[in-house]
Amino acid sequence: MPSLIIIPVRLHRCGRRTQSWYTHPVSRLIVNADDFGLTSGVNRAILELHGAGVLTSATLMARATASAEAIAMARATPSLGVGCHVVLVDGDPVLPPHEIPTLIDRRTGRFHPTLGAFLQRLLTGRILAAEIEAEAAAQLSLLQAQGLALTHMDTHKHVHMFPAVLRPVLRAAASGGIRRIRNPFEPAWSLNATPGAPWLRRTQVHLLRRFLPAFDRIVDSAGFTTTDGVIGVLATGTLDAATVDSVLRNMPHGTWELVTHPGYNDDNLARARTRLLASREAELEALLILRQFPEIEFISFMGLHSNARLKTSR
Repeated sequence: MPSLIIIPVRLHRCGRRTQSWYTHPVSRLIVNADDFGLTSGVNRAILELHGAGVLTSATLMARATASAEAIAMARATPSLGVGCHVVLVDGDPVLPPHEIPTLIDRRTGRFHPTLGAFLQRLLTGRILAAEIEAEAAAQLSLLQAQGLALTHMDTHKHVHMFPAVLRPVLRAAASGGIRRIRNPFEPAWSLNATPGAPWLRRTQVHLLRRFLPAFDRIVDSAGFTTTDGVIGVLATGTLDAATVDSVLRNMPHGTWELVTHPGYNDDNLARARTRLLASREAELEALLILRQFPEIEFISFMGLHSNARLKTSR
């Protein structure tokens, strides 16, 4: 059993905070697989890791190639926490393109293909918040209509780290009864404990932390629950057993989310317009090392009953 500490936390009730006391383990970890529904090989890897006891959560894409299969798998596996992986870039919308024109590439009828193209439009005011909210709500509603009791929301390529996306996504989540959201910011201790990451990606992840204070304010004011931060984002594409071991051995007290992208590198994945190919199989093997950390309490987003963020190691 993990050793315990008693810490004061703030409980959110209807957007208001009240002081409470909570018995908090030394470290709690959500192990989430993104891209549930991307391909059958990704779906299979997610269920295998959950069956091995090392993956607790997954976020499902509403309109990907193997989404219908993932929905059926999720319904048949109630022990797996499943959230909505909201896609606003490099994917297909749920709503008709004419209802969300500022999100759509007119040449294809799909979302803009790259994060750079999306951000260029977002940061110059050419994407309407109302369209983000409507599309996020449509994706959430599609999954819930299939009988899924969703645990939380996050976004493809972590675009909700930007306030102009975060606010409408939170409104969509709240309208669907969801009150938990990924904290997409990786703390300094995890960045320092991640060996081998490319210099450019390390710089990008570090610079994006400037949006963390705004994220905290917006999430708190909206009455949402989140974690102390994510780990594994810097290592996306390079996550191996040595990296997982290094990060977990340096993980301080708190509640964290390990972001993963496991899968099988097959023909379907090659057609899926993702840069993560061989790395998905490497992660499938690497995550098995999690069984060597019995002192960590592994939870899903359903285990977040309060916004118990320590904010001391970020």
